[in-house]
Amino acid sequence: MSLNQFGYHPGLETTRRLSRVMGDPWRSLRSIHVAGTNGKGSVCAMLESIYGTAGYRTGLYTSPHLVRFGERIQVDRQLIPDEAVAEGTTAIRERMEALDGELKPTFFEFCTVLAWWWFEKQGCDVVILETGLGGRCDATNVVDPVVSVITQIGWDHMHVLGNSLAAIAAEKAGIIKKDVPVVTGVTATDALAVVEYKAREMDAPLLVVDEAAARSLSYPVGLLGEHQRANAAVAATTVRLLRPLFPIDDEVIVEGLARVQWPGRFQIIQNGSQTLVLDGAHNRDGAGVLRRTWAEHFGETRPTLILGILNDKQWREMIREWMPMAGRVITTPVSSQRTVTADELLEVCRESRTPRAIRAASSVAEALRWAAADSTVLATGSLYLVGEMLEILDRIPPSGNAERS
Repeated sequence: MSLNQFGYHPGLETTRRLSRVMGDPWRSLRSIHVAGTNGKGSVCAMLESIYGTAGYRTGLYTSPHLVRFGERIQVDRQLIPDEAVAEGTTAIRERMEALDGELKPTFFEFCTVLAWWWFEKQGCDVVILETGLGGRCDATNVVDPVVSVITQIGWDHMHVLGNSLAAIAAEKAGIIKKDVPVVTGVTATDALAVVEYKAREMDAPLLVVDEAAARSLSYPVGLLGEHQRANAAVAATTVRLLRPLFPIDDEVIVEGLARVQWPGRFQIIQNGSQTLVLDGAHNRDGAGVLRRTWAEHFGETRPTLILGILNDKQWREMIREWMPMAGRVITTPVSSQRTVTADELLEVCRESRTPRAIRAASSVAEALRWAAADSTVLATGSLYLVGEMLEILDRIPPSGNAERS
């Protein structure tokens, strides 16, 4: 069986049919469906942490993985075992073969159905589903959730989603279902207008978590950065909305937000005497958030900047955002066919007319060796870069949050 890892099917029919031959396992699950450009992974992690802290059995489906495939499919923050992946893959493949090769799912479509199979098998009380790309045509959009959540909307995947914020928002808002409540942290006026219109069209009650609500959040949050407080406000609002289904006290919400972990999101690692920060910012809005978060926590400190970016991102704009904060720069390719070459990154860095030293490494490992003597290092531009670094440093993402009582 061959799957196209980066394929994209415009429509839900393949996923629906694949799910159907497996008995539609998602129908027995209560799902929270999360879409957005930035913050959706963090909100998913926060929701999982809160429900897990409350004692519910949680399913978490996110992408991409940083090091291990099992990061995509977790129950109670435990990665799906390799044996279960093999069992589920065999079961799905056998059902596909019975259809004489009619179904040709992409890698993501297959993984989505595998996740539902595992979550049903494990008897999850609540499942948090992160969309892969967009929302309207995303494989996860087959589900009927108990709530739809839309985080911040910005510029990313324009070749698929559209070249305006309104067009991108329309794709994200495609997860809104008839009469199903929606929680959103969208603040951009054009994007919010689209979400509001879609909610009215679907008779879906809408709760908007505005900037004032985010600023008023007084809880400690386990993830760093002011933007994470906005994400935490979205998560807390969602949990409160669902209290009739999942009773949870505010004290548990506070504890869950304080304990949340999510690798690769302004993750600080003490690597000997070196402070290494890993952040998977991979679009223009994320680049700006990272720059502000750096200033919030490190002030005027200029790090050695290690850059590895994919070529379907706004990588020139991202570089221009980051160059003023860098002490020196090391560019590197990442392990993806879509990588921007280190030399291409170097040339755009030089266009900033900065006097800073810039070098092009042949690999992530070489970039780390070149930065080994530097006291402060920031590695960013792609989750692929973050994943490679975690593997090289033998800092495999933990399979769960802090121990739950």
